[in-house]
Amino acid sequence: MAADGKTEDYPHEIDDQLTGFDSSVTAIKTMLDKLPRNDVMHKLDPLDQAKLDLMSAYTLNSLFWMYLVTQGINPREHGIKQELERIRTYMNKVKEITDRKKAARLDKGAAARFVRSALYEPDEKDSRKKSASKKAADTKPDTPQFKRPKQSRS
Repeated sequence: MAADGKTEDYPHEIDDQLTGFDSSVTAIKTMLDKLPRNDVMHKLDPLDQAKLDLMSAYTLNSLFWMYLVTQGINPREHGIKQELERIRTYMNKVKEITDRKKAARLDKGAAARFVRSALYEPDEKDSRKKSASKKAADTKPDTPQFKRPKQSRS
């Protein structure tokens, strides 16, 4: 910009800032040119593709916002503001989907077992005790048990 030797209508106090901005834009352009976007897009799942598209759209619109500021146009009164808000709403939707995927899942079988074992059911426990004592009676040895005869008190 300033190295071209052209005299332009801008304050010379911001000459260093404009030179830095120009070099930053050039660096971004070279990085974007090196990016094999199509190869990367085919390797990503749909959610990551959406994230990449939204990030790209937001970045380009932000750069256009900066361009409008450099041209002296108020970007808050321009249509770019609505576009950035629209992209932000979609970014929030993608974030909600990502958060839902990361949320803890409920193991319904384990939850049912916890609840079943925590609840007190007297009929079921009594029947368990009866069946347990019945099994114990069935497993007793076949040898006869001798009882002592009762002694009478005289």
